[in-house]
Amino acid sequence: MRILVLNLYYPPDTSATAQMAQAVVAELSTEHDVTVLCGRPSYDPTERRAWRLWRTEFCARAKIIRVGSTDYSRRRMKWRVVNYLSYVALSVPRSLPLSCDLVLAMTDPPFEGIVGAFVAMLKRKPYVYNIRDLYPDMAVSGSIIQPGPMARLWEVLDRWALRRVERVVALGEDMRRRIISKGVEGSRVVVIRDGAEILQPGMARTDIDPEVVRAIRGDSKFVLVHAGNLGFYGAWDTLIAAARRVEKEGVGLVFVGDGAQREQIELASRGAKNVRFLPFFPSNKIPSVLAAGDAHIITIRRGLEGIVVPSKMYGILAAGRPIVAVAPAESDAASLTTRIGCGITADPDRAEDLAAKVLTLSREPERAKAMGEAARAAANDYDRVTELHKFLQIVEEAARA
Repeated sequence: MRILVLNLYYPPDTSATAQMAQAVVAELSTEHDVTVLCGRPSYDPTERRAWRLWRTEFCARAKIIRVGSTDYSRRRMKWRVVNYLSYVALSVPRSLPLSCDLVLAMTDPPFEGIVGAFVAMLKRKPYVYNIRDLYPDMAVSGSIIQPGPMARLWEVLDRWALRRVERVVALGEDMRRRIISKGVEGSRVVVIRDGAEILQPGMARTDIDPEVVRAIRGDSKFVLVHAGNLGFYGAWDTLIAAARRVEKEGVGLVFVGDGAQREQIELASRGAKNVRFLPFFPSNKIPSVLAAGDAHIITIRRGLEGIVVPSKMYGILAAGRPIVAVAPAESDAASLTTRIGCGITADPDRAEDLAAKVLTLSREPERAKAMGEAARAAANDYDRVTELHKFLQIVEEAARA
């Protein structure tokens, strides 16, 4: 089978979507011929590409076609939008002569689901849409666009695209419910989680870097780590307020990463000596980052459950660390944490609730250890290899439908 994959970002882009797109393409290309239609690297890439109208690269059985989209820094929204629009303007006409049996789109740019449906319609091919973040809901909730005519038009076009899919791939049950509420038949919406890389017997474990661990732990007795993007989706005010309440108890809160909300979070934490900020570490240091925390935070502010599904949860499980889910109870993060027994959950609007639960956990090392063991045991149920096999099966089913 010939599969056409549409997504702006692809390695050497370093976004989570680029990395996951690469993993999906690697799986699909074990059985089928895959063409990826992406843009010039622009998401904090490890290397750049000179401008060409398009260029072709090969990776095993996969063909990578990069159209000559702009590669402005994504730090400013207006330049990010220029990157989006230039990619769409070049990728749609480039896609039309490409032979394929199925079109698969992800959510970069945020309206790629609509673009993918349009391309699939023109080519008269079945369509699979892998939703990484749910748009336009995310754009409105994050005040990227205001409620109004533009948001309503985006929603209308998005629902049109969803009606054209053979399968929609969601990242969690909360996202699946949101998609179905938009009028999509439930049988067409499947949950495939990103999962984690699970070490098999005989595979060597990555050495833990003591320097990374020391940098993160500092002099705190009990360390909460939030590693990842500091975007609009988190209950940051609740985290900071809770950290202030436990400062005298030797509990530290460390943010590892960057994002659009970092400056505001830093301002909110001013004067809190137990709150620190560190930059992203190289990807080969992720095991050390995970090992450094006594517990790891996953946060979703109320109203965004199902719009954003933090996939870093599975890496935390594989590392055998407790989870502190500061998220609504109906979110995947909170419900899975409760079901697995791998951590604690807290109301994203109640700092006192979070502070009390963290303080109790910090005083019960045996309980924290048991949660870590439950996390590691549950990780096997979310093996990335297994989830990618499911993805392959879904794509094959869609092509036969």
